[in-house]
Amino acid sequence: MKIQSALGITERFDRCVDAADLDRRARDLLKLRFRRSAEDLFAPLDELYGAHRDFAAVREELLAALVDAQRERPEALRLRDLACDLEPDWFLRPGMAGYVFYLDRFNGNLAGVLDKLDYLEELGVSYVHFMPCLKPRPGDSDGGYSVMDYREINPALGSMRDLETVTEALAARGMSVCLDLVLNHTAKEHAWAERARQGETAFQDFYWMFDDRKLPDAYDRTLVEVFPAHAPGNFTWHPDMGKWVWTTFNEHQWDLNWSNPRIFLEIVKVMLFLANRGVAVLRLDAVAFMWKRLGTRCQNEPEVHLILQALRAASRIVAPALIHKAEAIVSPRELIPYLGQGRHSGKEGNLAYHNSLMVQFWSSLASRQTSLMTHVLRTHFPESFVNATWGTYLRCHDDIGWAVTDEDATAVGLSGPRHRAFLADFYTGRHPGSFARGGDFQSDPGTGDRRTNGSCASLSGLETALESGDAEAIDAAVHRILMGHALIASFGGIPLIYMGDELGLLNDHSYERDPHLRHDGRWMHRPPMDWARAERRHDRSSIEGRIHGGIRHILARRRDTPHIHAANPTEILDPGIEGVFAFARRSPVGPLVCLFNFSDRWLSIPARQLAAAGVREWRDRLADVDVVLEDDTLPFPPQGRIWLS
Repeated sequence: MKIQSALGITERFDRCVDAADLDRRARDLLKLRFRRSAEDLFAPLDELYGAHRDFAAVREELLAALVDAQRERPEALRLRDLACDLEPDWFLRPGMAGYVFYLDRFNGNLAGVLDKLDYLEELGVSYVHFMPCLKPRPGDSDGGYSVMDYREINPALGSMRDLETVTEALAARGMSVCLDLVLNHTAKEHAWAERARQGETAFQDFYWMFDDRKLPDAYDRTLVEVFPAHAPGNFTWHPDMGKWVWTTFNEHQWDLNWSNPRIFLEIVKVMLFLANRGVAVLRLDAVAFMWKRLGTRCQNEPEVHLILQALRAASRIVAPALIHKAEAIVSPRELIPYLGQGRHSGKEGNLAYHNSLMVQFWSSLASRQTSLMTHVLRTHFPESFVNATWGTYLRCHDDIGWAVTDEDATAVGLSGPRHRAFLADFYTGRHPGSFARGGDFQSDPGTGDRRTNGSCASLSGLETALESGDAEAIDAAVHRILMGHALIASFGGIPLIYMGDELGLLNDHSYERDPHLRHDGRWMHRPPMDWARAERRHDRSSIEGRIHGGIRHILARRRDTPHIHAANPTEILDPGIEGVFAFARRSPVGPLVCLFNFSDRWLSIPARQLAAAGVREWRDRLADVDVVLEDDTLPFPPQGRIWLS
């Protein structure tokens, strides 16, 4: 952005601020924050929209919207903004741990969360993600991701005032709230879509609409289908308008036209509205699909990163306590830019899902081999980011796509197609000797690819073991679950626990009886919370007590281990022992070497190897005990996990 342009914008913004009903401190802080982030906001906008006929008007409306949002921001949130400006690494600290749930499946609604604050605090979480709860379309809403009103809560879950009450109560206990903001599309019942359907040209420009199939056919030549089984195609014909509408995911989800600067303006208003309700983290959904370009897959285009940087800059001006999490389940090469790379370093997303870590965990668990995991995580990922980190997880609300490339498989002597088929068979229980119980999702007969559904416990073997009554198999399943949580707690980032995993909840097939859900097998691993089982969490002889107590212990030890601060690099090690995955967290207080035994047998790790990696104290920070070497080796049990300082 040219200096003259920047100064002009700053002067115009100052005039907006001076005319607003703000006290002097708020005015001064807002002006300072604007100067800090104006370049990060307007340079990408100029690049994206500088030639658009509406951009000059939108730019002035954006300045006013930023001031309006600050004027409406509650004083308690302004104080939180100041705290986050003073401690910008707040979300990188070892005390951060997340818990993810659907409100209705957790405890009915927003008010029900207030009844379970003690449960959340006891577990040790400091971040709670309410799965989509903004007002969805009636009927099938893609699990809540088909939103018809960004400024209202699903009436079945409560009201926006209820959300404010809950965010205040959680903040009082040191917990932040994450909410979903769907950026790629709205429901076809959204007010914008309704006005478009009525023929208003300005709102038809909010979406991608076509009078005939010429352009849709041209785009379709390079597009992929996201849900080929139940929502084939990328465009939907609407005879009432006489137009084709771009619908990447489902016919009721209309893709927004981000080449229109008014979409950016409206989303900024929504984003800051939610921030002013006390939301601390926005999970930006389906970001990879936002920008459309003929001749491409229309995924991960460079303009997406310009948009995300500008959205982040707008947040830093008005609500620095708000951070952004990008939902981009893509290849490592395409994923890393969402955490800021090159000119976007430190300026884009604060969080992104480490999908590869999840995939490699389950891959190594099935094969009992870790060479692929070591290769992928060492080759494709940087050791740290600027003002950004991973969301690490074992399971989420979505399916598992077996994202193992042919190149990575070949590098460790595997066949990509055969390994992907093995994993899909293993986790549906079809492979001989499999301990897992899951289901296929979105099978593609053309490519042979199959994705997988299943809860963490069922995929880890607990369901099969409980059916057989085999005590050793039950023990092994519990240890697989705890090893996985020790991995995501130490790897680097914020560990995210999906509701019920802390109790070992199994697959739930009741969704098959619900006409709105039965077409989507992902509901198999979205079971309702079982509060009767939760009552057994303090009984360490029960399954629930072993898993809940183990995860609670892991999170407590994480909080007390400064090496785990997310700004500290994660160096992938190669111990040269098949079945062992290892990494070192390089920190100012010294290294932390973390090891995980994915095999079913005892292994021995030479002490000299560990010493070469930096181990000096021979203390397991996870178990909080000194380790005992035998013949200068570390004995390592099946499904073992250890954090050596």
